[in-house]
Amino acid sequence: MHLLILFFATFSAAFVATVPPGLLNMNAAKTSVEKGKHNGIIYSLGVSTTIIIQAYIGVLISKFLHNNPAVVDILLKIALVVFGFFAFYFFVLAKQNKKPKKKVVKKSKRNSFFKGVLLATLNLLTIPYYSTLNAMWKTAGWIKFEFQDIIVFILAAGLGTFSVLYLYTIYFNKLETKSNKFSKNSNYILSALMVVLLIITIIRLF
Repeated sequence: MHLLILFFATFSAAFVATVPPGLLNMNAAKTSVEKGKHNGIIYSLGVSTTIIIQAYIGVLISKFLHNNPAVVDILLKIALVVFGFFAFYFFVLAKQNKKPKKKVVKKSKRNSFFKGVLLATLNLLTIPYYSTLNAMWKTAGWIKFEFQDIIVFILAAGLGTFSVLYLYTIYFNKLETKSNKFSKNSNYILSALMVVLLIITIIRLF
């Protein structure tokens, strides 16, 4: 019974954490609009695979992070640099794409997968999030740190994330009449989101 509770609680936590517009889900929508629904799904699989690995790392180091808050501070400081870089990067990219030209784009599913892996890897707040979540579930008695518990935890994290990204992919893929407008403005949106994440990280640090 505790495995069902563990799965539902972790799935819900991953789902809720992924719902607000952010780097990963906005890129899922952007990939779906620009390269098609299948590439959006492949991108989402890349993100979810990385989330599973990050959730596993979170399980392994949850106690360590709890007893060594300085490590969390280091991760947040690294996140400051990453978010600042991407805020600037997406802003410059949006400026360059003010007048988009139609091009024949080779729709590489492999590239979409690795794009998802890369962006999820750069989301450095994921590991502290799942470490904290893991510690909370242990306190609640929902996880026993046995093999099956860990498997359920990381799979639920990956599936919860994929569910939201899939919804973003399908939703924006249906807006074909608005795809050009979305493609044009998506980089501005992503740049603004990076600024918001930068501010949140600064608040958490100071």
